Amino acid sequence: MGISNSASKLRELIEKAIEDHKITQNEYDQIIHLASLDGHIDAQESALLATLHEMIESKTVKRTAE
Repeated sequence: MGISNSASKLRELIEKAIEDHKITQNEYDQIIHLASLDGHIDAQESALLATLHEMIESKTVKRTAE
């Protein structure tokens, strides 16, 4: 099974946050919106979101105001 379009876009947004070592509230909201846009969070999206949350918890990726 291939990666869904929304999971692919999520991956891009999350990789940008990892590269920048930060994520703004707006970027975070965009990621959550994209993940829930179709009313279903699939396994790929769930794994990507879990990775992002783990990185935020460990401060590998820091949440910023802007």
